Amino acid sequence: MDVKEAITEMGYQARQASHAMALLDTQTKNSVLHAMANAIDGRRATLKDANEQDLEAGRSAGLSSAMLDRLTLTDNRVDAMIQGIRDIIDLPDPIGEELDKRVRPNGIEITKLRVPIGVIGIIYESRPNVTADAAVL
Repeated sequence: MDVKEAITEMGYQARQASHAMALLDTQTKNSVLHAMANAIDGRRATLKDANEQDLEAGRSAGLSSAMLDRLTLTDNRVDAMIQGIRDIIDLPDPIGEELDKRVRPNGIEITKLRVPIGVIGIIYESRPNVTADAAVL
């Protein structure tokens, strides 16, 4: 499978998952976010070991010190990832919030609601925390 096919397949799978996720209630979404934060915390050593492999590959490839710094996953950066997820849990769930409601002269009710944004494709470099940030969106 080439890169284009792989990306297309990931997009298709993400779209399928988004349909199910759009129906989740706030409690379920928050449970998933708690599980994410706990999984990152519980696998901290594994993440840092994998990050060290990435750093070594970056050094071998001649990445600049600035790029290597952005790629480095420290305990403080892992803590910030976890806290960022937990901060989202503390926010009110905007999905389903009624923004506007009107009744047309013919009696049809039109309601504007907040809905999930769907699937997002993100291209980024060197910042491991972006993966958690993007997933929380």
